[in-house]
Amino acid sequence: MILFPAIDLKNGQCVRLEQGDMARATVFNLNPAAQAQSFAEQGFEFLHVVDLDGAFAGKPVNAGAVEAMLKTIEIPVQLGGGIRDLATVEAWLDKGVTRVIIGTAAVRDPELVKSAAKTFPGRVAVGLDARDGKVAVEGWAETSQVTVLEIAKRFEDAGVAAIIFTDIARDGLLKGLNLEATIALAEAISIPVIASGGLASIEDVKAMLTPRAKKLAGAIAGRALYDGRLDPAAALTLIRDARRS
Repeated sequence: MILFPAIDLKNGQCVRLEQGDMARATVFNLNPAAQAQSFAEQGFEFLHVVDLDGAFAGKPVNAGAVEAMLKTIEIPVQLGGGIRDLATVEAWLDKGVTRVIIGTAAVRDPELVKSAAKTFPGRVAVGLDARDGKVAVEGWAETSQVTVLEIAKRFEDAGVAAIIFTDIARDGLLKGLNLEATIALAEAISIPVIASGGLASIEDVKAMLTPRAKKLAGAIAGRALYDGRLDPAAALTLIRDARRS
């Protein structure tokens, strides 16, 4: 189980949104590279970064901020937002991103995911963000008519490294992870699933470490870390102890 601290980029700043709404953004750090450094120093093993402006624009927008982070830290970075073609996938991997996350294009252009995963084994993840069980696209501005499971099953044998499943209704609101839906998805497919949206406290981390959640590959923590509701040292100690046992 990996706990990924999240850095969401808007206008070159580190923000958190509520339910993916760009109008409900809280700025937490003007310097994303410094925030990334802080997470690395706290002992996190893997960073989760989203170019929010890129997700709406359909192409990278906050590239400068991402590149500054890559130069500052040595822990691996997974990046999503505006990655809609193979050239962008390749460009980010060349710049030092460990894993790219394809979201909207996974719904609109599944062949892109299959081709990217085949070309770059283990380095392509799919981001599936659900509103009432249906997948949302274009920075969550539109909701499609397909379910998360339908999309996930398309990539069952494609070599995708992980599915990142976000419950939009909970995202940024500290309501707790939607473990029921996330575990159900993980049990229905063979691709590792990472939980996202709503992680609120150490209780969520404990729930991730229970036997019923054993198929989950990790969880993403955002606002709870910035608000101080989740103590990084306590969370990472729990995870390390669970791995030892």
